[in-house]
Amino acid sequence: MTPITEVAGRRVALSNLEKVIHPATGTTKGEIVHYYATTADAILPHLRSRPVSFLRYPDGPDGQLFFTKNPPPGTPDWVRTAPVPRSEDPKARQVVIDDLASLVWAANLVVEFHTPQWRAEQPAVADRMVFDLDPGAPASVPDCCEVALWLRERLERDGLTAYAKTSGSKGLHLVVPLKPAPSERVSAYAKSLAVEGEAAMPQLVLHRMARALRPGKVFVDHSQNAAAKTTATPYTLRARQEPTVSAPVTWEEVEEGSANGAGLVFRLSDIAPRLERYGDLLAPVADHAGAGSLP
Repeated sequence: MTPITEVAGRRVALSNLEKVIHPATGTTKGEIVHYYATTADAILPHLRSRPVSFLRYPDGPDGQLFFTKNPPPGTPDWVRTAPVPRSEDPKARQVVIDDLASLVWAANLVVEFHTPQWRAEQPAVADRMVFDLDPGAPASVPDCCEVALWLRERLERDGLTAYAKTSGSKGLHLVVPLKPAPSERVSAYAKSLAVEGEAAMPQLVLHRMARALRPGKVFVDHSQNAAAKTTATPYTLRARQEPTVSAPVTWEEVEEGSANGAGLVFRLSDIAPRLERYGDLLAPVADHAGAGSLP
């Protein structure tokens, strides 16, 4: 029998809480649900009003992984959905995680959260811009840090403020709060900076996705600004052997990572102490403090 718990006045079914999801650390599904429940104040502002896509990994990272944009079967009627028309399905809808009960319900499915750069009420109008810095071995996180610092300075010249987070995988994400602008325009600007970065640091930076060009370079992936694309949400767990998190980092940490080669890797258990110390380092992205206009 599936246990039912009450969360913020909603009845949420929780199942298999003792099941080990991350084998390297023995992290259970119950610990994952607890992580999201206790991190809700930080993650919900980054999920709220955005259609969410799920990467589900109910049997852990070695099991089947499946990416879904459609509301999963059995989605409770109290979980909000929003219309997100797609060419193949003009009546498509997606889940929007607006509250604690919806977050705990989704956590029970064992998911990564991925969100677009726009809100449900303004499809394809971006209020943030992202750069996914993805290293091709032997390039690694310190190389990503070096590129991130260049991008931060370059964005500042255009009056834009960048914030950094780990991808939770092997790279870094830069997130820039924007005054709303069409996704096409944001994409074009982001691509122009990636091209500029490659011209400035040709030994290190790559703006094209071609696999053959990737070894030893940092691919500045600008494509996630396209309206149809999504990025790992701040504070989401990732489907890795260890329960790594896409965690906001300070620019001092990025500078240290560039200088001494320190890896920026944060796990589920690291986040509560970081929130206590720093608060949400990406709060200005969620509340649009200091949002800039594209040049």
